Amino acid sequence: MADRTEKQQAAQQAVDILHEISTILNCHLDRRTLSICISMIENGVNPEALAAVVTELRKEGQQQQHESAAAAARRQR
Repeated sequence: MADRTEKQQAAQQAVDILHEISTILNCHLDRRTLSICISMIENGVNPEALAAVVTELRKEGQQQQHESAAAAARRQR
């Protein structure tokens, strides 16, 4: 039980450090998202492929936000 607690604390500390690095680099990854990415990489996902997917999803999300804002502006006219 103590071993499991130590592993959890070490994992939390690693996520905290990586989150600080992410913040410094303006990656805009919250702790939960970062934890999911770490888990995926630990389970064999290619880090470069994961980064490409995250980048693409962000672009699509931003595009949808812009389209929604434009549609809302048109409705207000």
